[in-house]
Amino acid sequence: MNIRSLLLQSVFGGLLAISTQVFSAEAEAPRETVVPAFAYGIPNVPGKSITALLVTYEPGGKSLPHRHGQAFVVAYVLEGAIRSKLEGGKEEVFKAGQSWTEKPGAHHVVSDNASATEPAKLLAIFITESKNTNLVTFDKK
Repeated sequence: MNIRSLLLQSVFGGLLAISTQVFSAEAEAPRETVVPAFAYGIPNVPGKSITALLVTYEPGGKSLPHRHGQAFVVAYVLEGAIRSKLEGGKEEVFKAGQSWTEKPGAHHVVSDNASATEPAKLLAIFITESKNTNLVTFDKK
């Protein structure tokens, strides 16, 4: 098994274990679906990796408030419209083709599908320490 395979297994294995716990929780609105897209070590930045996740929201779908640890995040809306708010910031709606960034340690307090009738998708891209396999930490209730 090569280093890339180990990285993918480590990152995605940890993430899928987390997502199983979150998505099985009872909630009023449908929760997001997360599918790994890619993960690569960054050759010219030793110890850093770039990882992407495809996040899909059903109409009216929501994510629980969360953080991404010390990862720098770029979110790019692929389809529909996503309502987003970081702690201390303003709530905004981003449409397909738009993006936003999250600084390391940011608290993402709102991440919802802005539509009650249409699905929405985004690509979440993380730049983080290669050893960091916990890309999403949801707030405790």
